[in-house]
Amino acid sequence: MTATDLLRAHVLDGTLAPGSRLVELQLAEEYAVSRAAVRTAIGELAKEGLVDRQANRGAVVRRVALDEAIQITEVRNLLERLTVARAAEHATDAEREELRSIAVAMRTAVEEDRLGDYSALNGVLHRRLRELSRHDVAADLVANLRNRAAHHQFRLALIPGRALESLAQHEAIVHAVVAGDASAAERAMAEHLDSVVSALQRWAEHDRRG
Repeated sequence: MTATDLLRAHVLDGTLAPGSRLVELQLAEEYAVSRAAVRTAIGELAKEGLVDRQANRGAVVRRVALDEAIQITEVRNLLERLTVARAAEHATDAEREELRSIAVAMRTAVEEDRLGDYSALNGVLHRRLRELSRHDVAADLVANLRNRAAHHQFRLALIPGRALESLAQHEAIVHAVVAGDASAAERAMAEHLDSVVSALQRWAEHDRRG
């Protein structure tokens, strides 16, 4: 993996939490790369909206406000309805079986209360749906948007009852894609992401009330 891949992975999995300072020398030693490679990685992640460069502080992992996370999810809704519909149209039999397997693993994770694993599988499912769409432009845009709000997505999975609700929505998406029903897949994805927006809005309202 390149320094950019490593740094992105550590931002997305929470190893480097929002607000964490990115010290070039420290990261270069950890990743066994040059400071120039780390500087390039920080620049790439800044373009992706994952890192902020701040005066007198250097680079830090970007904090995404809840209001921004809501807007990101609203845009994802438009794009992921397209990608999931295309996935339903283009997925092969082997790819449909893979989606079934991911859905089964997601259910097992929820039943065993392994919410971290469920959140990771959630990401895997959405990534595979993007890839199966064969729509490279939409897939790249969705991946970038999803990464920018990754911290909030993980925290949502920890809300009591949210994982079970989310699971049912993802199973509906998989069922529609496996059936080759593009319209049903699009509706299921819209319902899922509308639910995410609602959960984020409730969360934001709770924070405002303090």
